[in-house]
Amino acid sequence: MSVFPRNFKKEFLHVSYGEGIYLYDAEGNRYIDGASGAVSANIGYGNKEVAKAIYEQICKTSFAHGSIWDSEINEIAAQKILNISPKDFSHVWFVNAGSEATEAAIKMAHQYHLEKNNGISEKSLVIGRENGYHGSTLGTLGIGGNVNRRKLFMPMILDHPKIETHYCYRCPFNKEYPSCGIECAKKLEEKINRIGSKYISAVIAEPIIGSTAGAVVAPDGYWQEIRRICDKYDVLLIADEVMTGVGRTGKNFCVEHWDAKPDIIASAKGLAACYFPVGATLVTKKVADVFAKGSGVFAHSHTFNGMPAASAAVSAVMDFYVKNDLCGNAHKMGAIIETKYAKAVADCDFVGDFRGKGLMWGFEFVKDKKTKEPFASKDDVATKFRDYCISKGFTVYPGTGMVDGINGDNIIIAPPLIITDEQMNELFSKLLEVLSSFADIKLAKLKR
Repeated sequence: MSVFPRNFKKEFLHVSYGEGIYLYDAEGNRYIDGASGAVSANIGYGNKEVAKAIYEQICKTSFAHGSIWDSEINEIAAQKILNISPKDFSHVWFVNAGSEATEAAIKMAHQYHLEKNNGISEKSLVIGRENGYHGSTLGTLGIGGNVNRRKLFMPMILDHPKIETHYCYRCPFNKEYPSCGIECAKKLEEKINRIGSKYISAVIAEPIIGSTAGAVVAPDGYWQEIRRICDKYDVLLIADEVMTGVGRTGKNFCVEHWDAKPDIIASAKGLAACYFPVGATLVTKKVADVFAKGSGVFAHSHTFNGMPAASAAVSAVMDFYVKNDLCGNAHKMGAIIETKYAKAVADCDFVGDFRGKGLMWGFEFVKDKKTKEPFASKDDVATKFRDYCISKGFTVYPGTGMVDGINGDNIIIAPPLIITDEQMNELFSKLLEVLSSFADIKLAKLKR
């Protein structure tokens, strides 16, 4: 083996090809991709329209360095992204992945305050959340709170302040919504005051938490309160929509569920839907104008950001997304999950909570439904469940550590946005069957 694997001690399946929502291994076995890869293959596999657009652009030019060249396809792709973005977003900064999109966002926020104040500003800290994950670069690990991804690299990380996450199932304040008064959001103001607003450049959060907590949805009013606090203290609000953006939750961007407008959006996975590595940092006119009237230069770039071939992928995916109303389909399928399957999943033994929106749903395993006690981290329940699902012909997305940073097992269900009613029934029939047998075979033993 010449490739450095993600895990030297694991044997991986060999993928042969994909078609629609299915992947096929080298032996011809078919698997429903119930997780869209890493909640990213939004339009499924084998889309020839997108492949053709990428091929045609590569034949023209795959790359032209952004320090010299502009490209028409980049402008086309950017405009198509803005067409589905919340009002007031005016510019797109292209990168290669989600980690780079959030990295660019936090650097942009810091430079924004410098540009606005003639190069003099102490606003350099970004407030994140304990159950947040925003990427694997050292910068983004510093603003996230995912213990498992951070622990080996802590000596290298510049850590930033964090607040507790909205997590109604396990409220960190032992309260209930809505009588809680959304204390999890109000803690932001307390944190800003303790540190000093003059040091805070931005707040970053996922509207629906990804693998770090398993599709935990913000309660109504949360984002509006975060927005109010940011405005009060001259702090930019960054929405990490790397996973939730481009229709995944039944809105073009998830923050639209609450009509709360961030200043910056980090996006990636759904933009090119795994047909090309692409990310993007979207900014409002308010942010862009400060740069335009200031130095004019964002002091941050990569060789491959704004590749014409990547933008061709984005342009084609956006066309397919809009033409087939995949956002509408995600909304429709989310309603079906909520009315037809949610109770059945939540009623399964050892499932503590089932939550989500659109085509992003998650549940967590518990030893006891009344006490919500998690399984021990050493039991590795989420990974074992993922592997068991694969043996039964479909994939899910596992996550761990959401209870206290170490313990807790969650699973995300997030099939491609092209899924049909019939395929949804196939996926959830398999899921419910596997939940039942997994509980009997694996979890009953661990409960003793």
